[in-house]
Amino acid sequence: MRHIHVIGIGTGNPEHLTIQGIRALKATDAFFVLDKGEAKAGLLDLRRQICDRYIEGRPYRFIEASDPERDRRPADYGVAVDDWHAARAALYEDLILEHLREDERGAFLVWGDPSLYDSTLRILERVLARGRVGFTHDVVPGITSVQALAAAHRIPLHRIGEPVRITTGRRLRDGLGDGLGDEPGATVVMLDGDPRFEGLDPELTIHWGAYLGTSDECLVAGRLGDVAEEIRRVRAEARARHGWIMDIYLLLRPAP
Repeated sequence: MRHIHVIGIGTGNPEHLTIQGIRALKATDAFFVLDKGEAKAGLLDLRRQICDRYIEGRPYRFIEASDPERDRRPADYGVAVDDWHAARAALYEDLILEHLREDERGAFLVWGDPSLYDSTLRILERVLARGRVGFTHDVVPGITSVQALAAAHRIPLHRIGEPVRITTGRRLRDGLGDGLGDEPGATVVMLDGDPRFEGLDPELTIHWGAYLGTSDECLVAGRLGDVAEEIRRVRAEARARHGWIMDIYLLLRPAP
């Protein structure tokens, strides 16, 4: 029976891998990666660097394929994502059938942790449900960008006894009041492709970071009303320089 490892690789720093993750890397015959175009070639290079660093004395293969196109401005977001996942499932199915023998192990290297805002596990379940190819799979947890952000700023994620909410930029813009809803506590915002901070209370404290854990790491923190434009400027410059960006931020109301 084919076996698939789904390995969390952290935010780009090879030292983010756990010992369990390194062990799974060393047991893998074929790594499946989706090519997201020339502008994001650095993401593929980072995966190769991780494998080159930890796999010694045995051959392995990199199986590359173009990521299916996705509607970035859909009329119905849920339908668009479902269509994209269906296209990815068909692609994964073909890749596994064509490039992984029944006695081999494959792997998908997932940024951060496979449990947090990543579609790999859902898509693999779709592949199994289609019934054309069988495999077992396991999940190796990784360091999330949430953890890396707090570590980079040397802060806890929450005040004493308060909750932490993790949401997306899309959801944040649908919030009420100061943008954080009615619940107390911190809000971590991921997948915000164009952070404008409109409608948010300028008195909020923000801790922002991009390329966390790497030599390109960018950090900005302070009162939102004071640093919002700086974050947008630093973010735009970094994205133009690298061709891609992965960033995240934490919002806190002023201390009572």
